[in-house]
Amino acid sequence: MKEASFLTKVVHAGVDRRSHHGALSVPIYNASTYAFANAEEAAAIHNELEPGYYYGRIGNPTTEALEKALAELENAEAAVAFASGMAAISAVILTTVKTGESIVAPRSGYSTTQNLLKFLADEFAVETILVDGAEADAYASAAKENTKLFFIESPSNPLLQITDLSAVAEVAKRRGIVTLADNTFATPFNQRPIDLGIDLVVHSGTKYLGGHSDLTAGIVAGDADLVERVRQKGAKLFGGNIAPETAWLVLRGLRTLALRMERHNSNAYALANMLASDRRVRRVYYPGVPMHAGFEAAKRQMDPGFGGMVSFDLGTQAAGRAFVNALKLCALATSLGGVESIVQHSASMTHATLSPEERSAAGISEGLIRFSVGIEDVEDIKADILNALDAIK
Repeated sequence: MKEASFLTKVVHAGVDRRSHHGALSVPIYNASTYAFANAEEAAAIHNELEPGYYYGRIGNPTTEALEKALAELENAEAAVAFASGMAAISAVILTTVKTGESIVAPRSGYSTTQNLLKFLADEFAVETILVDGAEADAYASAAKENTKLFFIESPSNPLLQITDLSAVAEVAKRRGIVTLADNTFATPFNQRPIDLGIDLVVHSGTKYLGGHSDLTAGIVAGDADLVERVRQKGAKLFGGNIAPETAWLVLRGLRTLALRMERHNSNAYALANMLASDRRVRRVYYPGVPMHAGFEAAKRQMDPGFGGMVSFDLGTQAAGRAFVNALKLCALATSLGGVESIVQHSASMTHATLSPEERSAAGISEGLIRFSVGIEDVEDIKADILNALDAIK
């Protein structure tokens, strides 16, 4: 029997109905601790010599179902879930890199990740070497003897830069460097970095995996040994574990991921092309249009689509603010990946924590708009955007 398509896998991933008494929906196990039949079983399970559960921070049946589902969808050996995407990212970094060692990461990326890297440099002497994420060779050039981690965002937040994942993975393998790719924007529907040689993949499950703007979660998937190290050190010691109720919500969101992403992809593609032809828009960032610098790389590693995120430059902060203030349908909010269209003015919101010089170095212009394109009727979204563009003086 041939392997099921992603559309089928995502509906059934992580499901073992026999272990849940035949329930089609994995139950929520609100248990923080688990009783044992005898001392021998307690010792074997507590010391992880046999499978089982003993404390909620280390394992829970609902959480395990989510972890198995994500591992299956990312073609990974294992996965571990966290309370947020940043808990997942920090757990990987802090269990991979020590004081005196270094990380190579993109200059343009998610602002909170950038701030975490700065914090680690200032407080723990973990150096981060920032490079142009669109240039795979930059990772090789920047790596030093003490480099232990290549961190990648592709597509990146908010400029949708594309990194050639295979090329960076090849360099890392030769040098014994762990690779971590943030796959939040693409989702496993559009891109599976592990198939391209990446060791670990991280997601903010808050975004497309949950998909309904009603939870906060993070997940790491990849090589079993690396994931287990992240679980035993990053989850067990730091304690950023996901609640079973939240794990269940992410599982429920996963079941419609493929359907939602098909619509996100098609709507974003249509919006990017409309914006690219509008003279009021200085530049459009979307990997699915030929003018994008990473278009060819995106075609190689993203399939069947290019994601639901579009960014565009309106030139000035005043234009950006006027645009978002005139929107009626699209929500002005910080997050992304929900069924509703969400817009933000990056310079005054998520990237306001960076200095103007840091924003400039990262390519974040004062008029940059990050647009999480929802699943509404694309004509209604277009009408709202055109109306808001008309409000710019």
